[in-house]
Amino acid sequence: MKNYRFTIALIYDFDGTLAPGNMQEYDFIPAVGKSNKEFWHEANSLAEEQDADGVLTYMARMIREAKSKGLSIRREAFRESGRKVALFTGVKEWFQRINRYAEKRGIRIYHYINSSGLKEIIEGTDIAREFRKIYACSFLYDVDGVAYWPAVAVNYTTKTQFLFKINKGIESVYDSKLVNRYVPEKQRPIPFRRMIYFGDGTTDIPCMRLVKSSGGYSIAVYNPSQKGARRDLGALIHDNRVNYVCPADYSDGSEIDTLVKTIIDKIDLDDRLAALQADNDNDKQ
Repeated sequence: MKNYRFTIALIYDFDGTLAPGNMQEYDFIPAVGKSNKEFWHEANSLAEEQDADGVLTYMARMIREAKSKGLSIRREAFRESGRKVALFTGVKEWFQRINRYAEKRGIRIYHYINSSGLKEIIEGTDIAREFRKIYACSFLYDVDGVAYWPAVAVNYTTKTQFLFKINKGIESVYDSKLVNRYVPEKQRPIPFRRMIYFGDGTTDIPCMRLVKSSGGYSIAVYNPSQKGARRDLGALIHDNRVNYVCPADYSDGSEIDTLVKTIIDKIDLDDRLAALQADNDNDKQ
């Protein structure tokens, strides 16, 4: 077992961050005979009509549409959909490369998902094993293994709770006591200043702003094939919500690859300087 000096958390949204588009659009929505536009319009219209949460209404539509077409809504069926999800360039190789880079400096990397997408679909992707924990929407399943009700719904504000869970080393979604218990900053496993958050849209803004304002690093990513996407995200820097904007190309030597390695170097140097300062302060006593 390796002895690490400390841990850095890399926390990712999924849709539009690690994969183009929405995960339901690769397999589930075509299977129920809808166009992407139709499905999302119906889910969003239901939310507006009922003054409901859009995440809960999309989950309700998934169950309704699948039942109406006689499709399986077992956990295994959702995971099978995850195998069809495409990923941005370099994503599959990204995790091990970044892990090795940090390990050479005595630093451990934990990767997390923080998504409004479906956990069961993410669990079916090629990269599911790379994550310490997947925080995402999920269903309750009956004794026959069939989904019947939302278990976890993750929207733009509830996403922030998982940052505090990571900060305090609490991985259970259910636990609401420990996460609200006071823990001195020095005793928290992953301080915010050692977090890097990756997101692409409005549902990530509260998390990106929280991480940035707490001393960590927020990176807004965009699909490099979409014209004007970088310009559209520029306002996030202007509004002091993110530190950087990068194309979602995770290949070796890419802009985001260089940026994250540089951030790791900075966190490493900050830790070394803090240790030197502490030694110096002790010498004065």
